[in-house]
Amino acid sequence: MSTTDTAAPALKEIFNAERLQHIADEMSTVYPAFKSKEFLKHANHGLAELSVMQRMARVAESLHAVLPLNYEDSLSVLRELAPRLNSGFVSMCLPHYVASYGAHAFDTSMDTLKYLTTFGSSEFAIRYFLRSDLERSLELMHDWAEDENHHVRRLASEGSRPRLPWSFRLEAVQADPQLAAGILDRLKADESLYVRKSVANHLNDVTKVHPQWVLDVVEEWPLENRHTAWIAKHALRSLIKQGDLRALTVIGAGAKAEVELLDVKIEPAVVRLGEPITLSFRVKSTVAHEQRLVIDYAIDYVKANGGVSRKVFKLKTVGLAGFGVEMVRRKQVIKDFTTRKHFAGRHGVQVMVNGELLGGAAFEVLV
Repeated sequence: MSTTDTAAPALKEIFNAERLQHIADEMSTVYPAFKSKEFLKHANHGLAELSVMQRMARVAESLHAVLPLNYEDSLSVLRELAPRLNSGFVSMCLPHYVASYGAHAFDTSMDTLKYLTTFGSSEFAIRYFLRSDLERSLELMHDWAEDENHHVRRLASEGSRPRLPWSFRLEAVQADPQLAAGILDRLKADESLYVRKSVANHLNDVTKVHPQWVLDVVEEWPLENRHTAWIAKHALRSLIKQGDLRALTVIGAGAKAEVELLDVKIEPAVVRLGEPITLSFRVKSTVAHEQRLVIDYAIDYVKANGGVSRKVFKLKTVGLAGFGVEMVRRKQVIKDFTTRKHFAGRHGVQVMVNGELLGGAAFEVLV
């Protein structure tokens, strides 16, 4: 099994030698015949070269290599182990075990994933069952969306996300979001923020391919419910950044902003990698009535070929009083990420209000 890993290098140390020893010790407690030395030898081999997701998989492989039990009996032991592990992320190696070795026992495996998700998450593991038996898996997950445990409800939404980070895409759900729509509908006013974030992220995934479908769904929701309104706002965040009129209208900011943009400054005007810039400006209302404003900014990053690539950043949503003034200030460190490399040159910054570019400034990057 392979899993895409885009995590920061330090994250892999969650599965370090000390943690592997912890797993071995707890396994020996719940299963005294456990071969700890063999497990540790297998799990530690070449550990330094492995990413965090590869280490998670290695733990599952190592458990399987030394457990002399059949699949069902192995699951009984792992169920006892789950509440004893000292990290929710580490516990995700147990759902990975299920995904790796349980394809032949659908009902038992899915029930185990439901149980194990309460100690960390089964979001990565369940995708293998969705990929191999989509209809049966979604049928169960529709029921899970009404479970009393918020971890299980969240798994229904998170596990069925079309574009879950660090995992493969669910091509069928990406092509037809209606497949998981019933899950999202049942969770659209969930009490748990943990669940609501997942629903919003699921819908935001869908906006990348089917934006109008998401807007159609959200516009029919009871947005007077504060939980539902929260999900809608965060689900539409990518469309809002793009200045999509329907998305802005859903959150009450669809009208053209009647404002002036004043005193746009970027300080300092020249920076090197690792140094911060500070963007500041004022937004002044030009009308007597209150306006709901979504204020964002975009940076035109210089590319290797000399062109630019624009990225929009969220600032704030405000209710601006008639003839009122909103002062905005944002500090941002200019540094490289795994997803973005900076190149020397002039970087433009544009201020956006309700999706409209109103003006900006620029700064120079030296590398």
